[in-house]
Amino acid sequence: MTQEDFIEMIRPLATQLQSINLESVPDAKAAIESLVPFAGDMIAEIRTATMVAAQQDWLLPKEAGGIKFGRIAKDLQGFSVDAVLMSGPGPKHNHPQGEIDLCFTTDGSPEFDGQSEGWVIYGPDSTHIPTVTNGEMLILYFLPGGAIKFL
Repeated sequence: MTQEDFIEMIRPLATQLQSINLESVPDAKAAIESLVPFAGDMIAEIRTATMVAAQQDWLLPKEAGGIKFGRIAKDLQGFSVDAVLMSGPGPKHNHPQGEIDLCFTTDGSPEFDGQSEGWVIYGPDSTHIPTVTNGEMLILYFLPGGAIKFL
């Protein structure tokens, strides 16, 4: 699977995510789950493709502090999209416009910031140190407008 093929596969997801208002995290999570259920066919296909892509050089070409990562798309339907494989803490950062994370378990029984695999949402102007505990996750980060500030 090429990067271009992967981008075209996730384009319909990014299109669906455009309609999500991130101002209220619980409402945003419910809205995403109703539009694109984590247990649905679209996410199952994306999970499979993501695991295949993780075995190729283009998805996770960089590594720092034990975290593998890579930029999938700079602008896909108004989002930058990154992939991150992690099993511990990452760098502290702020989401000026929010963040939508699609989290897949790759090993163990991991939690991303205390949440099991699935959708994890951060509202505008939220700050955190992203952390995976009890295993490893492969996460697709959708950042509205590509906005992120590392602290």
